[in-house]
Amino acid sequence: MSLQNLVGRSLEAVEPERAAIGRLLAAAGRNLADAQITGLSAETRFDASYKAIMQCAMAALQANGYRTLTSQPGHHQTALQTLPLTIGLPNERLIVLDALRKQRNLADYQGDPVPGQTATECFGQAQQLLAEVKAWLAAHKPKLW
Repeated sequence: MSLQNLVGRSLEAVEPERAAIGRLLAAAGRNLADAQITGLSAETRFDASYKAIMQCAMAALQANGYRTLTSQPGHHQTALQTLPLTIGLPNERLIVLDALRKQRNLADYQGDPVPGQTATECFGQAQQLLAEVKAWLAAHKPKLW
C-alpha cells in the first residue's frame, strides 16, 4: 500500500500547510492536558487521549500531502493505518493504536465502559505519538514544523 494508491478511495491529496499541522499538534497537546484532569471519568480521559492520537495521525498525513476523506467510512482506521507510511511507525505500535480505536468504537457505539487502565494506556500512547510526530517533522519536514 502507498499513500498515492489511497487517493480517491480514502485519502485526498492536499498541499501541506505548516499552520494546519501546527493547529493539529496544538489541539493534540490541549487534549492531552484535558486527559490529565483527575476529576474526569476514565471514558472522558480516554476520549481526549484518543482524539489527540487522531490529531497526530492527521498532522502526519497533512505533512505528507494527504488527508482522510471524512465523508468515507473508516477514516479513523485509515489515519492510523497510514502512520507506518507517514512517520515510519512500527507495526507493533500500530496494533496497539488500532486496539484503542476498536475500544473507542465499542465505547461510542455500544456504550461499553472504558476501564481506568485503558484510559491510562491511551494517554501514554498519545503522548508518545505526539513526541514521535514532532521528532519526525523536525527531522524530515523542518519547514512544516
